[in-house]
Amino acid sequence: MPRQATVTAPASLPPAGLPGLDPQWSRLVEVPARPATTAGGAGHRPRTWHVLDNAAALAAAGVAPTGTILCVHGNPTWSYLWRRLVERATATALAGGAAWRVVAVDQLDMGFSERTGAPRTLPDRVADLGALTDELGLDGPVVTLGHDWGGVVSLGWAVDHPELLSGLMLLNTAIHQPDEHRIPAPLRLTLAAGVLGRATVSTTGFLDVTLALAHPRLDADVKRAYRAPYLTAARRGGIGGFVADIPVDADHPSHAELDRIAASLTELTVPALMLWGPRDPIFSDRYLDDLVDRLPHADVHRFEGAGHLVAEDVDYAEAVLTWLGDRDGDPTPVPTGDVTPGETAAEGDAARASSWGARSPLWARLDELAESDDTAVIEMAPPGGGGPRTVSWRLLARRVDEIAFGLRRVGVQKGDRVSLLVPPGADLTAVLYACVRIGAVVVVADAGLGLKGLTRAVTGAYPQHVIGALPGLSAARALGWPGQKISTTRLPRVTARLLGVETALADVAALGRAAIAARAELPTDIGPDEVAAILFTSGSTGPAKGVVYRQGQLSALRDVLAEQYDIGVGTGLVAGFAPFALLGPALGATSVTPDMDVTSPKTLTARAVAAAAAAVDATVVFLSPAAIANVVATSDRLDADGRRALAGVETFLSAGAPVSESLLAAAGELMPNAVPHTPYGMTEGLLMTDITLEGIRDAARSTTSTDDDAAAHAGGVCVGTPGPGVRVSIAALDDRGRASSSSSTEPGVTGEIVVSAPHLEDHYDRLWLTDRASRRRDAAAGDEPRTHRTGDVGHLDAEGRLWVEGRLPHVITTAHGVVTPVGPEQRVEGVGPVRRAAVVGIGPVGTQQIAVIVESTPPARRVGLAPATLAARVREAAGVPVAAVLVVPELPTDVRHNSKIDRSALSRWATGVLSGERMTRP
Repeated sequence: MPRQATVTAPASLPPAGLPGLDPQWSRLVEVPARPATTAGGAGHRPRTWHVLDNAAALAAAGVAPTGTILCVHGNPTWSYLWRRLVERATATALAGGAAWRVVAVDQLDMGFSERTGAPRTLPDRVADLGALTDELGLDGPVVTLGHDWGGVVSLGWAVDHPELLSGLMLLNTAIHQPDEHRIPAPLRLTLAAGVLGRATVSTTGFLDVTLALAHPRLDADVKRAYRAPYLTAARRGGIGGFVADIPVDADHPSHAELDRIAASLTELTVPALMLWGPRDPIFSDRYLDDLVDRLPHADVHRFEGAGHLVAEDVDYAEAVLTWLGDRDGDPTPVPTGDVTPGETAAEGDAARASSWGARSPLWARLDELAESDDTAVIEMAPPGGGGPRTVSWRLLARRVDEIAFGLRRVGVQKGDRVSLLVPPGADLTAVLYACVRIGAVVVVADAGLGLKGLTRAVTGAYPQHVIGALPGLSAARALGWPGQKISTTRLPRVTARLLGVETALADVAALGRAAIAARAELPTDIGPDEVAAILFTSGSTGPAKGVVYRQGQLSALRDVLAEQYDIGVGTGLVAGFAPFALLGPALGATSVTPDMDVTSPKTLTARAVAAAAAAVDATVVFLSPAAIANVVATSDRLDADGRRALAGVETFLSAGAPVSESLLAAAGELMPNAVPHTPYGMTEGLLMTDITLEGIRDAARSTTSTDDDAAAHAGGVCVGTPGPGVRVSIAALDDRGRASSSSSTEPGVTGEIVVSAPHLEDHYDRLWLTDRASRRRDAAAGDEPRTHRTGDVGHLDAEGRLWVEGRLPHVITTAHGVVTPVGPEQRVEGVGPVRRAAVVGIGPVGTQQIAVIVESTPPARRVGLAPATLAARVREAAGVPVAAVLVVPELPTDVRHNSKIDRSALSRWATGVLSGERMTRP
């Protein structure tokens, strides 16, 4: 192991004037001599540490600490990393809030602590920290907080002090290096012969590169503060020593200690929090996934856009104190494992199997119809062409069993995450049900997210396995997506090797057949509380979020769909929206997906829908909002057979985004015997409310007759009344557009829409802060098991109908009150030359002005201010004061819905062009 520079120097206090660092927090602590860490080793001499400590400030104010947060920095930072937490915790305590003592250490040979002149291994550093806390007299409760290699040291302290430990918190770090993966490339380069000393000690290279990892870049003064302890080579020996102490193999002196800490971590049951920056070239999501496996009860939040220096990139201090506040210092252990104490594994399996109660597993219909030769699924455009492909219930059930057994043979275990990069069809259906059947967790992200969005989604979920068609596997290889790769078709050997594909689905099924022949059995312990799926949102209102559903919640969704729309065995279901295509077998319906490009739903044609309807004698058709406009636009190409097939439809549904009355009516004309419905929901909770076309017309007539109703002026899209088991309430907005912490069902109040239902999602995946914000409980929720703040705004009318008025981030805060965008947009879209409109706010919150951005008919050739005549008509129709009217050739929308407009981005764009910036397209 390369040695660090053998230079000694005493500890000292930091220089005055470092931004954000109060000199009163700094103190020097001398730790007495102590025995050797290992048998036969030399004893440890007295050492002096520099620490940040707010104990004196709390004592001066007469405040008794709730507990201690023990903060340990990594390499090459120092306790300055934790300055915001010390400041925030102190201010909170002095204001009467929770009083946390914060002790942020400079590890020996780092920061302003003593330069010992001797190499320090991981066992030394863990023991060093223990000696310091002994000297400080920490007596619990203690919550550790570590970053980088300070995370490892803090975890070593945690496993050695269970009697003091009440929680642990981590920023980007690692506790285990898998044998099959090399250490990160930047570290390999730094450890190379002849590089280590020059990169870490002789020059400031390692320090400079680390500081450059901040997003956004650090201010020059902050960079100077981080460099302050390391101005000379003599002061940088600890940086080189830390890198040299990375245990690259089993022979390294610190390897055994790292293994000890990693193994001991699985025994900790105290609350845990992980705050992660995904843009980290060192500690990637691979290391987060390992930590989550060891601490499955941990709360995790991935900050998109943040990187290695997550403490500089985001407001981690607020997250830390919020998390601690939620627990109120409660050190109660969190139960782990699947077996209740005193219960055998067999008893646990039986309990879970019987816990379905009145519900049944998602695959129950497959079991019931396993001997039927009736049609289960039809693929209108199967891979490889050749026309429609028909799959019977018997074949589908057998295929699901074969794949389920085969997946277990290739290493897919209960709880493993399996990313499905498979187009809708029979293959996707069989693989999804096979995964759910063995307790694996399917990860499904919309191809409409694009490569960047898909990469963010897949790497964030960090699946252990990826099953995909050739395009998905090619992207996975090119972009470094994790997981064992399984192809839906057999690939040439060279192609499979290049893509890292280990096996094909046909080979998996063959393994399954062998297992069935050997009388193997599938798991019987898959209960309703097991995680079943992570479904990603469309990304139309920000980065796509992984929405976690448990087995019981998916079964509840199936049951609501069956009850509300009378879908069951014998129903012919045309599903132009992937979630409903996948629920078809669970309902016992004969399902078909039209011939369409799933990455561009707006290309679906009327002829394709009619052909699909004819194939299954469809009585129910579900189309995404993105598809309806083109289906209507291409309806003149339908022949008599196509019109006849659509005439047999009894129920037509479209959900996922607002659908106008005129468009729903036009689609309904193609299915003259169908009742058109437009349910309201989201990935987090499908089928929250429902309304028919006639219901929309009734609501419009009712609104027109109540001119004095403020809610009538707010407008919006009426999405009907709550479905079975659903409760809807409204959290009123204040004059700055913020939703109240409580909600009510009072009519005419505009606010954030809050929903509760048995089929609501369980939580967001690795987005603890986002999930916390969506779950704020209030009195209106009563004893409801789950509530979700949707981020949509709207109101309830006197008849209990819900009206959606836009998104919470798009609310405009004017000097005269809040304005929601959908009502003014609807009124503007009634102006003849306007095809679509977006209403946005420009200027500071509280005094925003309103700008209207329109697509005109015919389309404008370029971006610009609207002609005076059109602008006047828009202002007259809007019903709110309008500062500016802009025309654009086309308003940008998301791919999945072809209707959701990012008004926040348009607001920034409009602010720019109205301030004199170049007139570019939004």
